[in-house]
Amino acid sequence: MKFLVTGGAGFIGHNVVRLLEQQGHECTIIDTCTDYGYISNVNYLVDARLKRITSKLRKIDIRETTYIDTIMRVAKIDCVIHLASYPRQKAVEADPILAGDVMTNGLVNLLELSKKNDVKKFVYVSSSMVYGDFESDVLEAMPCKPQGQYGIMKYMGEKLVEDYYRRGYFNFVTVRPSAVYGEYDVEDRVVSKFLGLALRGETLRVDGADQVLDFTHVDDTAQGIVLAATLNSANNKIYNITRSDQQQYTLADAAKLAIDIVGQGSIEQAPRNVLFPRRGRLSIMRAQRDLGYTPLVDIEQGFQRYYDWLTQNSILWRR
Repeated sequence: MKFLVTGGAGFIGHNVVRLLEQQGHECTIIDTCTDYGYISNVNYLVDARLKRITSKLRKIDIRETTYIDTIMRVAKIDCVIHLASYPRQKAVEADPILAGDVMTNGLVNLLELSKKNDVKKFVYVSSSMVYGDFESDVLEAMPCKPQGQYGIMKYMGEKLVEDYYRRGYFNFVTVRPSAVYGEYDVEDRVVSKFLGLALRGETLRVDGADQVLDFTHVDDTAQGIVLAATLNSANNKIYNITRSDQQQYTLADAAKLAIDIVGQGSIEQAPRNVLFPRRGRLSIMRAQRDLGYTPLVDIEQGFQRYYDWLTQNSILWRR
């Protein structure tokens, strides 16, 4: 199959491309490689990610029309995997107008071009944040009550994609990951922050120590996205793609594990930020049944792998 992967030079995106290449598929990548105005070492990480794949990167904004239209027509794209997005609430809050433009108008642009170029399938990578407050074993049918502009715009994106399917233009799949971590990530997510602070011998601030997160290694996230993109059994459905570990890990557990692996650091507990929803573990029964999705990396192994990689790339955590 021939894939267009938006955000294909990103943390999750390049892992998706790498797995597709290993399976013999052709990939075209578009990515602006932005730092969102505050993320450090993006160029270093992009260079490292691109060394792991062979597909060519085209630095194009998803709101651009003419060039993407040409790519789709010439490459005869079968499936779009849409990962390009503002990555989290913090980034959206820094510039909500631009974030809204990218996450909404950019998506509509891709949907219109997919319609025009007879793309067969559109895979939309959403977020567990669409659920709002949730606890454990959450099924895809649970009513979505997103809190905050990031979750709201992700959910709006889901509905836009579904509407193009409703009108008969192409099949779709929506994927909802949660708490993704691993090698080649920026230091702006929970696990990367914890390991970076521990490596520097600093204090890990834990906001809401008893909060459960569905920590998922990026290899398992990429596996789920690729299964959703390549299997017809996934068509026109929504999937939670997470570790869904029966041994639930709280933020405090994750901080302690990071300190245990690194051998230094301390923990400071603080109340949960009430502006962010409560989170828990998602059910992956549908993905296991329909796709044969099987998470392979447990949290101890995943944290250790990430730590080993960070020690070889000290530019990412040394001050």
